[in-house]
Amino acid sequence: MKGEGKVFFKSRMKWIGLLGLVLSILSLLFHFLLAGFTDDSISDYSIPVTIFSWRPIFDNSRFTRHTPLYRRLWGPTRHVETLLPDANPRSYYSDPPARTNGFVFVRIQGGFHEIRNSIPDIVAISRLLNATLVVPEIQSTTSSKGISSQFKSFAYLYNEEHFMASIANDVRVVKTLPKNLKWARRKKQIPSFKVSYGSSPYYYLHHVLPVLIKHSVVELVVPNGGCLQAILPSDLEEYQRLRCRVAFHALQFRKEVQELSTKVLQRLRPLGRPFIAYDPGMTREALAYHGCAELFQDVHTELIQHKRAWMRKRGIVKGKLSVNSAEQRLAGLCPLMPEEVGILLRAYGYSWDTIIYVAGGEVFGGQRTLIPLHGMFENVVDRTSLSTGWELAKMYGREAKHKDIKKMTPPSVEEETKHDSLKSLKQRPQPLPPPPARPKYYNIEGWWGWVAESDNEPESTVIELRTNAHKLLWEAIDYVVSVEADVFIPGFDRDGKGHPSFASLVTGHRLYQSASAKTFRPDRKQIAMLLEDIRDHMYEANHTWITSVRKLLKRSILEGLIESSKRSKALSFLSHPVPECSCTRRAHPVSNASLVEVDLRVTRRCPKWMDGGVTERSKDNKNAEKEEDLDEEDLSSSGLFFGHKGNGGNSNGNNETVNSEANNKEEGQLEDQEELEGVEK
Repeated sequence: MKGEGKVFFKSRMKWIGLLGLVLSILSLLFHFLLAGFTDDSISDYSIPVTIFSWRPIFDNSRFTRHTPLYRRLWGPTRHVETLLPDANPRSYYSDPPARTNGFVFVRIQGGFHEIRNSIPDIVAISRLLNATLVVPEIQSTTSSKGISSQFKSFAYLYNEEHFMASIANDVRVVKTLPKNLKWARRKKQIPSFKVSYGSSPYYYLHHVLPVLIKHSVVELVVPNGGCLQAILPSDLEEYQRLRCRVAFHALQFRKEVQELSTKVLQRLRPLGRPFIAYDPGMTREALAYHGCAELFQDVHTELIQHKRAWMRKRGIVKGKLSVNSAEQRLAGLCPLMPEEVGILLRAYGYSWDTIIYVAGGEVFGGQRTLIPLHGMFENVVDRTSLSTGWELAKMYGREAKHKDIKKMTPPSVEEETKHDSLKSLKQRPQPLPPPPARPKYYNIEGWWGWVAESDNEPESTVIELRTNAHKLLWEAIDYVVSVEADVFIPGFDRDGKGHPSFASLVTGHRLYQSASAKTFRPDRKQIAMLLEDIRDHMYEANHTWITSVRKLLKRSILEGLIESSKRSKALSFLSHPVPECSCTRRAHPVSNASLVEVDLRVTRRCPKWMDGGVTERSKDNKNAEKEEDLDEEDLSSSGLFFGHKGNGGNSNGNNETVNSEANNKEEGQLEDQEELEGVEK
């Protein structure tokens, strides 16, 4: 009996082991089947546990939205809540004729903001000339080596099919030239025009149109961005709305870019918290053009001056080579440094755990320039800390591998024999060959180890050309995030040619899409004067200074909007597409009507179907206006620019929390009186 029991026990253990093995195999098969439902590979199965570098740190997991403090920091700008987007034609607007005067082929040079500023102008010009538009060619993608063959030229950045469908009722559009004209273009046998920034519509009618009619095709080369003047005559107002339809509706980023932008936005809002988008605007070209080299006291100053000398030789810069950067800064002609923006935001009342997204491409000076901002705010992030390498690689597409270093092949037998024979002859030694050209060392963060000794900029390497194409995609992500941000603040709004930059396009898009979203347009001249007053004790500002900063920033929301209608719009229509592309609700308070109709000149009433919820909003506005007895008494930020981090800093963090809670009562009296004063002025 005992022997039989042992046999039975052993057989039972074998069956249990076999069952465990089968279950393990089934589990593996089940996981592989799950992975098979993803788009690309098994690596996509790890999306729920994707690890990216940012881990948000908050003082309090609870975030209260229904307080006066929240309204002041994050709430909408009530005075422009009645503004809504309206880019539809308002008068007779015919479809494009079946027969046109010929084809317009366009090559766009420059970066992201220059490309985006040019395309609406090109569509408007094509309609003006009654021409068939060939989908524009983006030079920075076609001239790059080794970028993905999946996406070419226009389709590298934008959704080509959506673009063509969206403007089908405005102009005739085709993907490529006919074969005979394509061959003529390759042989450079078609007429070409290099158009200047802000060209008049009459230039195209009097110079380009006759050539188009004669040859049935013209090529336009756009080197500096916008190729049509910003403010058009009143009889061409429909062309302004066409620009809006193209810029804000037809120009959608391709699917891969849009998907990653959406993921970044979702990761930016942990626990439903709002965030600030900040564009430093600190590019080497902009700093050189405006004479701001001395903001850096290191090799970057020399690099900026070298670039300015290069720009002077080509007529881009008209002034002197050496410029007093301190005077330029006090005149408001230089970017606000990240440290200065951080101090302004802390003074305004944003706490140390506020999420700040750094947008606008690379920051000249690298991450070192952003160290003070990181010191004041714990949650400073950018696209690299909110995405993984494989997500970016998926967006780039399959790219050819490039090897900068050629493999050293061993010498042949003949070469070795020749070398030995020369040694035996004991010939007179030959002079050494010239040294190789000194390489250019730097990375995308802006760190250079060598400044070129010649007057010319070194030629771009293959990797740099590829990086330039990637920058378009990086800035596309930043653009989407900045437009959707709860608050946007630019450090600078001019590029390396004095034209409106990335930040200007963002503020214009926000004004069109959601005019009431909080957008600071700081007066850099006044801010520079305020910062100069506390230069020796920048992190221990007193109550009077903090009050002045808050009033200045509050006024910049509305006064800056009115000022941009005079200053920015003259250079770029898309930076201020009002009143041509907006309408106003029928029901609004009198003060709102004064600002919208008088200062912004928006007189068109929106259709009735857009008036939903106006009554409720007007009641909320009346309740909020009862709280507007302003006396800036909130000292929660004073002297606490750095007192927040780590376990050792808990006391300061708790003090800040207590201060903010105590001051919520006072914030009921801190709504928007300065904005009203600004409007009355």
